[in-house]
Amino acid sequence: MSPQHHGRRLVMSGARTVLVTGASKGIGEATVKRLAQAGWRVFAGVRREPDGASLRERIGDRVVPVMLDVTDAEQVIAAADMVRDATRGALHGVVNNAGIAVAGPLEFLPLASLRQQLEVNVVGQIAVTQAVLPMIRAARGRIVMVGSIAGRSAMPFIGPYSASKFAIEALSDALRVELRPWGIHVALIEPGVIATPIWQTSIDAALAMLKTAPPTVNDYYGDRLDAIRRRAERGVGGLAPDVVARAIEHALTAARPRTRYLIGRDAKMRLWLERVLPDRARDRVIDAALERL
Repeated sequence: MSPQHHGRRLVMSGARTVLVTGASKGIGEATVKRLAQAGWRVFAGVRREPDGASLRERIGDRVVPVMLDVTDAEQVIAAADMVRDATRGALHGVVNNAGIAVAGPLEFLPLASLRQQLEVNVVGQIAVTQAVLPMIRAARGRIVMVGSIAGRSAMPFIGPYSASKFAIEALSDALRVELRPWGIHVALIEPGVIATPIWQTSIDAALAMLKTAPPTVNDYYGDRLDAIRRRAERGVGGLAPDVVARAIEHALTAARPRTRYLIGRDAKMRLWLERVLPDRARDRVIDAALERL
């Protein structure tokens, strides 16, 4: 099955196949929908069978649900085996989207929460990539890593999430060069704030965690945590997930895909601040923004 170039698009002769992790909601769901509508056969990684059934019912029979918890080694292997059998060993793309966001002041963060953050967002992404790489190589396919502007600009109280996305930046850069001899392109998606359930879930988990923290957490961080709570009550906002899905589609199909896709005005502003401001000036800007919440 060979690729053919038509303008700026890379067109495969035959049905294109892709595995999308974290497909049940948000960016993953939007990506499954966009790619299925474009004619891809989409293996949608979900953690609950009802989520997979719902995706297939709503989007159509191009969606093939796959039980896939990226932190479960046996499920990763089983998912790869299923995809290999269904594709005869050739997979045109993998979208490493599964992720969680752990939030809270680092001083009081349970270490188990930090480990979970890194297991899901970092180790899990590499585990899936390793499992499907023989199929990607066979199809001369592509790898898309869903990072975040948080991987280039760390903000207070989401240090664990930022750490995981900084790691994805490094791993994507290394993987892109390592796989270059086989013509396997690795793209990194760097969205700003996107309107997905991950943020409300993160805020709820952080608030629950803080209830078990020592009373001094409120003495030290109470004002800022209250401001973040108020902001959460107003809604997180952000761009629609399909904006990111559109960039993922481009990374999978363009004749000349980018290495990085920076998405959203807020992401561009944060990157600009990182580039032009000295660290202490940048810190003062963030402090002022927290005061305005």
